[in-house]
Amino acid sequence: MIRASYIAHPLVFVRPAGTSRGVLEQKPCWLIRLSSSRGTSGIGEVSFIPGLSVEDEEELEIQVDHICKLISRGEMDPLQQLPALPGVQFALETAVRDMQTGGQQILYPSEFTSGETGIPTNGLIWMGTKPFMISQIREKMKLGFKVLKLKVGSLHFSEELDLLRWIRSEFGSDDLEIRLDANGAWTPEEARLNMEQFSRFFIHSIEQPIAPGQHEELAQLCGDSAIPVALDEELIGLSDPLERSELLARVRPAYVILKPGLLGGFSVAEHWIALAEKYKAGWWITSALESNVGLSAIAQWTWQLGVSRHQGLGTGALYTNNISSPLQMSGEELWYRTENTWDLHSMGK
Repeated sequence: MIRASYIAHPLVFVRPAGTSRGVLEQKPCWLIRLSSSRGTSGIGEVSFIPGLSVEDEEELEIQVDHICKLISRGEMDPLQQLPALPGVQFALETAVRDMQTGGQQILYPSEFTSGETGIPTNGLIWMGTKPFMISQIREKMKLGFKVLKLKVGSLHFSEELDLLRWIRSEFGSDDLEIRLDANGAWTPEEARLNMEQFSRFFIHSIEQPIAPGQHEELAQLCGDSAIPVALDEELIGLSDPLERSELLARVRPAYVILKPGLLGGFSVAEHWIALAEKYKAGWWITSALESNVGLSAIAQWTWQLGVSRHQGLGTGALYTNNISSPLQMSGEELWYRTENTWDLHSMGK
């Protein structure tokens, strides 16, 4: 018999996080705990980003509470597919894995969880004023980052061009890889024109230049754009495996960006990886602003995939009230420091 419970743990940003969808000051967070009759337990995080996740924020906690009650009454398998609730499905898959491996938050034992190796990550540059973004870039480069991901689409386009011009005047393409993320901010025509101008600055890729659902226009951009296109938001909410395959077959992106927390968990992300390799698309993994609970699970799973490309996992220091964990950034790498401990008292552990 498995019992399920949850707590709400809203995450508070150290500084407001700007994207093309707006500015976030807090992020909803729920942690689900599963306990078995044998005395082991596991924890998983409901991954959710307002305006991006498919779930309804006002209904989500009610749904989490209902699912926990169904599991506790033996009326629901924790690994049941929940296509309308991918963030909850991620939490339950993670909690089951944690419970099965002893409840110590070591879901995928490896050289990463033993503290022997780290995972290279890209440095995330948040939107803001040009001086603010330059200060972030200088800080990341001083720490040793070789790959930066810049959010674009909120400043005036000329300011973004000036920012990229400044970056390349300071750091050549051999020293710094630049990834852009537009979060679907542009129309197809804007995207084409903007990408042509951005391409002068040796851009590695651009995520989601146009809003999801415009498959014909997206296919055209992927086919003849000046910068390789990566899909991100386009993947969220596609629960039908056939629809996933049809999307990649039609659009043929250069890359896909995989957020296990928003896609429905690791099994779903692994299906996307198989499809990406079938259609000759590159891929990398990113977290979705989870707390250290979700980030740790994603990082452990990512490492055992044998990745070499820089991943989007360096977000653990975003919050004033994150859950203390062994995760620690060292330069551009995310490490699991075994000398540090988890603080999960709020979950009764």
